[in-house]
Amino acid sequence: MTPHVQISCINKSNRISHYERILAVGGVSRDGAAWRLSEASAIAGIKNGTYAFYISQQGHLVDVVIAIGPKGREYLKTASDAVRPDDLLALPECPA
Repeated sequence: MTPHVQISCINKSNRISHYERILAVGGVSRDGAAWRLSEASAIAGIKNGTYAFYISQQGHLVDVVIAIGPKGREYLKTASDAVRPDDLLALPECPA
């Protein structure tokens, strides 16, 4: 069974802009250790069944999915987002 992993932070190319690319996603594992994956690694993990990601939004669990931008680039967004990955972009910055 694919483990469901909560994303609780992100790193993006421009922290202030709501349109900039997500570079990495991260969170805290069950044992309390911080983890972080590049966006490309997270996408590969979803594709090969290693991971199923979600975020917690106002007490609700929302799946993270792969989307394809207008230029054909794959990116992560939540299933509840329309076009832009606002739910993910609103997460706090992952620590270095």
